[in-house]
Amino acid sequence: MVYYGETGKRLNIDNPSTYNEKVQWLKLYDRNPFYGTISDKYAVRKYITETIGEEYLIPLLGVWDNVDDIVFDDLPDSFVLKCTHGSGSNIICDNKNDLDYEEAKKKLKKWIKKNWYWFGREWPYKSIKPKIIAEKYMADESGVELKDYKLYCFNGEPKLIQVSFDRFVGHKLNFYDTDWNNLPILFIFPSDPNAPIKKPARLDEMLEISRKFSKGLPHIRVDFYSIENELYLGELTLYPASGYGDFTPDKWDAEIGSWIDLSSAYGQMK
Repeated sequence: MVYYGETGKRLNIDNPSTYNEKVQWLKLYDRNPFYGTISDKYAVRKYITETIGEEYLIPLLGVWDNVDDIVFDDLPDSFVLKCTHGSGSNIICDNKNDLDYEEAKKKLKKWIKKNWYWFGREWPYKSIKPKIIAEKYMADESGVELKDYKLYCFNGEPKLIQVSFDRFVGHKLNFYDTDWNNLPILFIFPSDPNAPIKKPARLDEMLEISRKFSKGLPHIRVDFYSIENELYLGELTLYPASGYGDFTPDKWDAEIGSWIDLSSAYGQMK
């Protein structure tokens, strides 16, 4: 069983209680047809525009069905390429002169053939038509990275904030409550409670936007970037770490799991 192999724990799918168990349950039984749209990194842009406005989107530079259609000469000196049908399939280029074009194309051709459904059985990925998009390269006040502010939401209410930082020099994750108190949670990567991560200037707006996107959904994570007081919505994530992430201390798996009300799932098992 994949779950046991990834977590070292037995899965209680009939009576799930922890966060990871409930994410597995949601993958099986919460079959909201809209999830295909919000899982598609290109299609979701239209939904975000209609819901909160185009100004919250990172500018789009291009979209292609085939890797060989990308004309790198037409792209600016820095950009990000993403496959639209999965996770972690990004080419981050901060200087086009340093980019190995053939290696980038090789990676993209491998990724665009992959169906991410088969790893974690995240069913919304299964029928997405793969595309490649190019977005504007962005960096925050550090000048070298883009912190990710990920708001975990439960039936329309954000309750937990994960900040991903130092991605290129030793990836770390810190957790905060919605009042920006640091929480002693380890999740997949190390944390650094002494890192000088300030409360985002527009945190209240992040929280309000998250409420809009999570209304009526048992669980979703709404991901933001904060750049020079500008706010951008990155992704809407249904199954963080595909429900295989390790929480330390273990009590947080149960605590966060208690926030997911499975009775609100679309078409839930009776």
